[in-house]
Amino acid sequence: MSDRVPQNVRDEAQTLRDTLRRADIAYYQDAKPFLTDREYDERMRRLQGLEEQHPALQDPNSPTARVGGAPSEGFETVTHSIPMLSIDNTYNEDEVRQWVERCRKAIESEITFVVDPKVDGVALSLRYEQGALVRALTRGDGARGDDITANVRVMRSVPLTIENAPEVLEVRGEAYIPTDEFVRINEAREANDDDPFMNPRNATTGTLKMLDPSATRERGVRFIAHGRSTLEPEGFATSHTGFVQRLEQMGFHTHALRTATDEPGVMAHVREVQGLIPRVTYAIDGAVIRVDDFAQQDGLGVRSKSPRWLIAYKYPAERKTTQLTDVEHQVGKTGKITPRAIMAPVLLAGTTVRHASLHNYGQIRSRDIRIGDTVTVEKAGEIIPQVLGPVASARSGSERAIVPPGVCPVCEAPVEIEPAEAQADPSLETVRRCVNPECPAQVREKLIWFCGRRQMDIDGLGEKTILQILDDSDIPLRHFADIFTLKDHTDALLKLDRMGEKKLENMLEGIENAKGRGLARVLAGMGIRHVGESTAKALAREFGSIDALLDAQEWELRPRTITTKAKAAELRKMHADDSVRLSRLDRQPETGLGATTAPIFYAYLHSAPAKRTFKDLRAQGVKLTEETASAPAGGSSGAFEGKTVVITGTLEHFTRDELKDLLESMGAKVSGSVSKNTDLLIAGEKAGSKLAKARELGVETWDEDRLRGALDGSVG
Repeated sequence: MSDRVPQNVRDEAQTLRDTLRRADIAYYQDAKPFLTDREYDERMRRLQGLEEQHPALQDPNSPTARVGGAPSEGFETVTHSIPMLSIDNTYNEDEVRQWVERCRKAIESEITFVVDPKVDGVALSLRYEQGALVRALTRGDGARGDDITANVRVMRSVPLTIENAPEVLEVRGEAYIPTDEFVRINEAREANDDDPFMNPRNATTGTLKMLDPSATRERGVRFIAHGRSTLEPEGFATSHTGFVQRLEQMGFHTHALRTATDEPGVMAHVREVQGLIPRVTYAIDGAVIRVDDFAQQDGLGVRSKSPRWLIAYKYPAERKTTQLTDVEHQVGKTGKITPRAIMAPVLLAGTTVRHASLHNYGQIRSRDIRIGDTVTVEKAGEIIPQVLGPVASARSGSERAIVPPGVCPVCEAPVEIEPAEAQADPSLETVRRCVNPECPAQVREKLIWFCGRRQMDIDGLGEKTILQILDDSDIPLRHFADIFTLKDHTDALLKLDRMGEKKLENMLEGIENAKGRGLARVLAGMGIRHVGESTAKALAREFGSIDALLDAQEWELRPRTITTKAKAAELRKMHADDSVRLSRLDRQPETGLGATTAPIFYAYLHSAPAKRTFKDLRAQGVKLTEETASAPAGGSSGAFEGKTVVITGTLEHFTRDELKDLLESMGAKVSGSVSKNTDLLIAGEKAGSKLAKARELGVETWDEDRLRGALDGSVG
């Protein structure tokens, strides 16, 4: 039988399998997809067709036998009580009509169909026993998924307990990140020199695979329920509409359902759902159509991969063509050079687009994009415009190759190229970076970042003022320390547009106040590669001062202690009189740096520019230490050190950020959710569910008066 399969068919099938497997890994495990949904579906359907046409090609390990990606490492893998099947996708009305007719023919009675939006998110299954959430699983490979219960418990859209529930209730739905949160996350990632997520689903996947549940909370991941799994006893509901109504009563977020009895009615609702896309706060990539009655669903049954009673109509992402007129090479605060398309204006998904992402120079080369090309543009996740590729048939011959800059486009310093090691073509690249730390473009972006609210928080010295100083004055502002000399240039500052005496007074007061922010804020503000806010805080807590940090050896910055006995023994001998270093051999230092990022940070710390920066900041009176063992104003840190603290409600004397920073400086870990691991809840006015949860778990609770007493030293 196998000999009857032509070799060219075998080769095509193998190529499709390899591509789909790589796509699964890129999407589910690496969170870096390289195929669109439609491209993936087209390849999957082609492979299915080949395997059905040539049974000898069928392979239990083929991507067609799988529903999703492999579970992530680091989580417990659990078998689903009922497999989480995928949904057959279609992109045309004829296939919907054929599906409706197949359902009618099989049931031979009146059928009600339900249409609701298909959220472009991550499929989850939540299990409740006796009304309490006990487990949350990802789809995984359809048969088994990752246990991400800890992450799901911090999602406010997921009820932890429900009333009037059956003994066992498994709810299925989608986790997603709202579009405004997605924009904020990408801005923060780019500011920290991390690659932005391609779309909200990509961001949700990357968030849920993180082991720290706080990331799920901080990124605002939400859940919308849309389906059922195990129900014990049965009889909870007899239809999908009835089931969803019961879920709404229990506190789950669900969609408004639309019902129809024929194909024209179904497609009218499909088009209605498509009209919601610009108005809702999450990504919708299609409409789900299902048979409403559970008994009819059971009668239709399932295939090995998908139910027969369910289909998804996928909307093609809106694409337009326009002319690529030029490419600008933008330099970020860490020197990363990013190509950005300049295009003839085009109306796309409701907005006029003139610029779009070209990702990196490796993708430009692999897609053969040229200046002057007619290019296809779409909005990834209806948010980020990106160039998909050229329309080769429209070329006139006058198009020009996009030449990656061989030197920095701003300062002409050499560039460093990071190759795309995982790509089939080793000549491609992922990042091109200016190596000059004093590049004016980097300096400009770093100064703006340094003065920001979550860094040095300099009131009155925002982006517009910094750009005015750089572009419209002779005031020297090239290094972080120069900010603290602006008080010597008041006459020149008053000449800036809209700079009055009162505004200048406030700005100089803000600069003076910033001197006392401490080491964590300084490190977070300097735009050092791989050192964001949380890593800066961890480093400041671990070492306490810039002198101790500069004195540290590279191995002390790593996330794991020395593993070889010989190396550990050698270090113990070297540091026999140094209890601090010896203590780091006996535990895992919490620096926030990894095995690859610690050497990069260490090299920067000991570079000439870094040493000069710290010297100049110290000369200007900037505080380069961090209090980690004592509270301000004579207070005791013993009430907080090593404890997990949650803040809730409205406080009279603190903002949330101020109190969070203060407690962390005293050795506390500030969490956003109450759990059995919480040591202390600080409750202000109008405290709600967190206070109730703390009381339920017996967590110690303080009001603001007791908090202030502890900070003043009256409580130990």
